[in-house]
Amino acid sequence: MSSYNATEVLVGGAVLACAIAFGVYASQSTGLSQSSGGYELGASFRSLEGVGVGTDVRLAGVKIGTVTGVDLNPETYRADTTFTISDGILVPDDSAIVISSEGLLGGNFVEVMPGGSPFYFEAGDQVEDTQGAVSLISLLVKFVAGDGGE
Repeated sequence: MSSYNATEVLVGGAVLACAIAFGVYASQSTGLSQSSGGYELGASFRSLEGVGVGTDVRLAGVKIGTVTGVDLNPETYRADTTFTISDGILVPDDSAIVISSEGLLGGNFVEVMPGGSPFYFEAGDQVEDTQGAVSLISLLVKFVAGDGGE
């Protein structure tokens, strides 16, 4: 009888350890466990399709930050976005912010296209040069409808 109890305790402990390991992995991969170190920038987009709070901000394919806020501006009908850039990453003040796609079936992310200015954005600055998401469905509809000047 005691061998059944010992086995149950060992299996239960293994399941609990796996659940804890999965929870730690999930929190790290979603950025929940990261410190709030960094500085915040803002940008306004015509379309944020596929981007929400928690979406990666990347430069040269490397994650340098996270989208922290998305709101609709009722006056301009644009998506006002805030994102945090990691400390130590300096973004030139003539950089562009673009919504990019990971591929045909992949999700979207925010990409920083660095400029060549010797001056850098500071915390709270607004990025003016933005390009919103391109809807693949609308491009496909235009292609099928023959809406291209041949």
